Amino acid sequence: MPLTLKPLHPLFVAEASGVDLRKPLPPGMADEIHQAMNQYAVLVFRDQDIDDDQQMDFGRQLGKLEPTRGVVDAHKHRLKHKEMNDISNLDTDGKLLAADDRRRMFNLGNRLWHSDSSFKSTPALYSMLHARVIPPQGGETEFADMRAAWDALPDRTKAKLKDLTTWHSLIYSRAQLGFDEYTPEEKKAFAPVPQRLVRRHPGSGRVSIYLSSHIGRVDGMPVPEGMAMIRDLTEFATQRDFVYSHAWRKHDLVVWDNRCTLHRARPFEDNTHPRDMRRVTLEDVAPTLEQAAA
Repeated sequence: MPLTLKPLHPLFVAEASGVDLRKPLPPGMADEIHQAMNQYAVLVFRDQDIDDDQQMDFGRQLGKLEPTRGVVDAHKHRLKHKEMNDISNLDTDGKLLAADDRRRMFNLGNRLWHSDSSFKSTPALYSMLHARVIPPQGGETEFADMRAAWDALPDRTKAKLKDLTTWHSLIYSRAQLGFDEYTPEEKKAFAPVPQRLVRRHPGSGRVSIYLSSHIGRVDGMPVPEGMAMIRDLTEFATQRDFVYSHAWRKHDLVVWDNRCTLHRARPFEDNTHPRDMRRVTLEDVAPTLEQAAA
């Protein structure tokens, strides 16, 4: 059965049907999914009642899994697979995180516009987030199309941006919320890495802005000037015309391309309602500075 795609936004995002992720992908289906991702950048797979092993297997059929997670208190991991990201408000016993839990404070950074793993030397390719338990209200995920944002920029702005290098770290993004409690090991793991600000998306050939809340400075610019520019650019790139808001249903699996989208989580009553989401992340082929320039 071929992959069927239903657009959900005028610029990007499609609902994908015709595949049962509890089973190995049929011949040719992985290529169809990659082609759809090149066009839409975000795919929504509904009614996928899969377990952790099946979600991991789906990821492996599309690329190389990221081996590490960007978290604090990494030893407090409640899931079976160390590579799987626990995007929840639950502790290792499955209970709601306390209001002042260090992990909850750190995870509030997911509400900032970001690209997954841009703080790693080789950042993320795809993210695959699966909904196991969702709150009755709130908790949506918003996505922004960075290819469309680039296309809409004035030519003079494109000329200014196209050759810039930025530095990314989890420390930079969490500092925006006042979080600064790190162990020496975490500070070392979260050391800033350089990334291109403008990339050419290899699958579509389109140019994309590579933004993230993890950016903390811009090469060749004083920090305040560079960060003011990044703030203005993020506001422009996340205006409503470029944004899709996903209201989660149980067993949705959403796949997005981190090379050409931003995303952020929206608030919900996390002190009273559980939200159990699990993410498998694929690693890109190389650091952005080793990939083709825009």
